[in-house]
Amino acid sequence: MKVLILYRPDSEHATRVETFVRDFEHQHDSLSDKIELLSVDTREGWSTASLYDIFSYPSILALDEDGRVLNVWQGDLPLMAEVASYAHG
Repeated sequence: MKVLILYRPDSEHATRVETFVRDFEHQHDSLSDKIELLSVDTREGWSTASLYDIFSYPSILALDEDGRVLNVWQGDLPLMAEVASYAHG
């Protein structure tokens, strides 16, 4: 499983997202390699957002090993326990 967080680093939600990731990694140390921040201001970030039809940021994608979407959260950040349940998978 993989969790992608798509966001804009130079936006009003950047601090919230970066704090979420830092706290998530602190609370779920064994899952820290399964969560990835991706700026939509980069070519890779933009193409990923387009691939999954994401147009609202921040967005969190829970993906299986084949890249299929298991869950998507857009706009607001979910509870860390929700994200961890997908990252454990």
